[in-house]
Amino acid sequence: MNPTFTQEKSQRRGSLRPQLSNNAVIALCMVVTLMEGYNLIVFGSVVPLLLQDQSLKLDEATAGLVGGIVYAGALIGVLGGTALADRIGRPRVMALAAAIFALGSACAALAPTPEFLGGARLLTGVGVGAALTTAMTLARNHAAEGRGSLVITIAMAGVPMGGTIAALVGIFLMPLWGWRSMFWLGTAMTAVILAVLLSCRITEPAEVRETKLTPVQKFAGLFAGRGYIFVGLVALAAITNMTTWLGLNVWLAESMKSLGFSLTEALVFAFALTGAAVVGSWFTANAADKYGSAKVGIVCTVLTVAGLLGLLFGPVSLVFSLACVALMGIGGHSAQNLINATATGAVAAHSRGTILGLTNTMAFIGSFLGPFVGGLAFASDGASGLFTLYAGSAVMCLLISVGLFYAQPALKGQSVSEPAMSMG
Repeated sequence: MNPTFTQEKSQRRGSLRPQLSNNAVIALCMVVTLMEGYNLIVFGSVVPLLLQDQSLKLDEATAGLVGGIVYAGALIGVLGGTALADRIGRPRVMALAAAIFALGSACAALAPTPEFLGGARLLTGVGVGAALTTAMTLARNHAAEGRGSLVITIAMAGVPMGGTIAALVGIFLMPLWGWRSMFWLGTAMTAVILAVLLSCRITEPAEVRETKLTPVQKFAGLFAGRGYIFVGLVALAAITNMTTWLGLNVWLAESMKSLGFSLTEALVFAFALTGAAVVGSWFTANAADKYGSAKVGIVCTVLTVAGLLGLLFGPVSLVFSLACVALMGIGGHSAQNLINATATGAVAAHSRGTILGLTNTMAFIGSFLGPFVGGLAFASDGASGLFTLYAGSAVMCLLISVGLFYAQPALKGQSVSEPAMSMG
């Protein structure tokens, strides 16, 4: 259903701010996730220089921990943001979250020690976690009929786009100004977006604003009947996919550098990973709205496995490796979008934020595990150990995705974005 919004009658201070249309809300949510993506993925781009910074004395294992701790903060953010949204509204939560991860980026730029850098990344994660679920839910609630997968993909395209910007800018910026300049750039760009958020108004659909269900009732409703099987598989798919996807975002550049590629070539691989994710997601989203998000999600996990196996057993050449990285980018990012699309298509509108809060919580667990265990694998067995680890988690995600396809609600003749199954 395409939500119909009523104009607010209140003439309180701030009512002169422009009311955003459905499409404008979706676009703004994508811009917010773009800055989330930059602030998340920028760490992977700066890892090679961080390890060379003698003032920090950072080793591979510690870098993996610092890279993963942002997702521990995101767990706090997604849980707190989901609960706070029911009290003060998602638009306010999104603005507050943007302010928090801007502050975290500034602190990272000033970090004198690994401990301080870890604290800054934890703070960044709190903001990112709160903003991610909020932006995704707002965008989904403003989607036209039958376009749920596409709208979630548009909103989430900001994450790899932000990573692409981080990788591309890093090629030119870091050789001149060092790794700290990357975090200062993130702070400045986020401040601009925060100003935009504070200068406009977003109205949520009436069916979301007027529900009488409490947050606890919404959450319990997800598990009604056989819903617990569906929700459990969605959660496991999110954990395993994000272990692979975010782990690759943090460790790909350093892994390719260890295989003999130059720093510039390693950053090109990071660019290819996120760039392919952005471009490929448009095709997978349209296919999902036509054939079903769970079915296309299986194809995406196959692409991730194929890319990792290619890096493990194929020739170490620039062209072949770039092709494998592109497959991993398309598969990893699109799979997560379609997991979320499958989840939101199975619940009523008022419970979309609840199930996205749950799946994003599981995703951030995987996002923490990915960089952390990846750092241990890389320190122990180098790039080969890292890619073997992620190939294992990708195969697990593939098996779970097949189970999710068979466990999903029967949507006979309906779009996957329609609430055909009542869980909430």
